[in-house]
Amino acid sequence: MSTMTTPEVMLLPPDANHQRKGIRLSRLAPLILMVSPAILWLLLFVVAPLVYVLVISFLKRGTYGGVVASFNFHNYLRICDPLYLNIYILSVIIAAGTTMLCLLIGYPFAYIIAKANPRNKNILLTLVMLPFWTNSLIRTYGWIILLRTDGTFNTLLTCVHLISHPIQMLYTNGAVMLGMVYTLFPFMVLPLYSSIEKLDHSLLEAASDLGAEPWRAFLRITLPLTVPGIFAGCIQVFVPTLGYFFISDLLGGGNSMLVGSLIRNQFLAARDWPFGAALSILLIAFTIAVIRIYNHFSGSSLGNI
Repeated sequence: MSTMTTPEVMLLPPDANHQRKGIRLSRLAPLILMVSPAILWLLLFVVAPLVYVLVISFLKRGTYGGVVASFNFHNYLRICDPLYLNIYILSVIIAAGTTMLCLLIGYPFAYIIAKANPRNKNILLTLVMLPFWTNSLIRTYGWIILLRTDGTFNTLLTCVHLISHPIQMLYTNGAVMLGMVYTLFPFMVLPLYSSIEKLDHSLLEAASDLGAEPWRAFLRITLPLTVPGIFAGCIQVFVPTLGYFFISDLLGGGNSMLVGSLIRNQFLAARDWPFGAALSILLIAFTIAVIRIYNHFSGSSLGNI
């Protein structure tokens, strides 16, 4: 008759358990010390200001500026005014147009860079990064010289008799979009270049061997595989466009006020900090929603691939 033996459970004494916990804490201590400055920096200069802005967005503007401790939702209701809604709509339209132009110009450019030989590739990448070597504000002032009535573009068009008199290029929505595209173009090209560079070229060779035309191979292989780069480039262009106020101020003047300029004016000119805070919170919420949509669709595209 066989007997069943039960495994013996080895229990560590309490002192051993405390010793193991002490070893774990001693190992984690250097890591905690390393990340604590970064965490403290984020808490002081990111989280705390956001909380402060959120709190004052529910307060009331004082008679001569400042903030009065009177909790209300009036600042958020003011955003529903057609004047401010139109500014938000215009900002979204210009941001979407800027993103589409950067994508249409940037995708072929990134494809050329990825397919170039190493020497030309380094030169093209340097040209893409070249604008980062100068301040974007200075570069925007350069566009004023080119676009104004007596500027370079109007002078050139007049000399070749394409126009009889100077046309209004500066202080228009087109000028604002042009300045946005010029400033944010590298943020579209670099993610696209990274995605195209990582392509498995054997797939394209297999498609060519099977008789697929180049345009069909592009639509069926290259474009789907570079969707993550497209999403990344679009999000890096669309989101900053909503908040770049200096470009719309310099190239659009008073004719193209975007939400970034509106927020700046509320804080500095109108001294209405609660309303400016409410506009900022709404912009942050919209940005988070855009990023969430990007994460959802980029994850879906990766799953489909």
